[in-house]
Amino acid sequence: MAQYLIANGASPTTAAQVAVTTGTSLKTLLQVEPSATAIARIVEWGISFDGSAAATPIKVELLEQDVAATVTAHVAAGIVKFDAAAQLGGDPTTNLFQVGTANTGYTSTAENSPTVSRMFDVQFIAPTNQYIKQFPLGSQPALQNSKFTKIRVTAGAAVNAYCYMIIEI
Repeated sequence: MAQYLIANGASPTTAAQVAVTTGTSLKTLLQVEPSATAIARIVEWGISFDGSAAATPIKVELLEQDVAATVTAHVAAGIVKFDAAAQLGGDPTTNLFQVGTANTGYTSTAENSPTVSRMFDVQFIAPTNQYIKQFPLGSQPALQNSKFTKIRVTAGAAVNAYCYMIIEI
């Protein structure tokens, strides 16, 4: 099993990771679709905000849905080979993760209309705070094929966010 870190943005090179605004309506910050030939589990996920003053907490969801949001497509360089097993693997976009504007990506421009959801974690998080969850062994959510695992937020006031998932395949 190999682990991959997928964040809500392109992989940083000569500059820092670009933060994404939450906006003030429901927004998918990160979406992951595993390949139909892979069994994927979430090992860890996290989110942090850059708010400078305490305010109404942001609704944050980690969930799986039957309909994709429209996102900026990830590329192989944005799917970080996190451990030694992943380092030995090839391009993760050829057989582990589906990439595209309706697959694995970040910063949604349209939420579309899902009808089926599986909630993995839900939190109210202050806009000046962060949250990290590591799932215990044996209790890691298994991602279904042809489904979309998302980190979604609903904020009362827009702030910037970083978020990520560590996926084991």
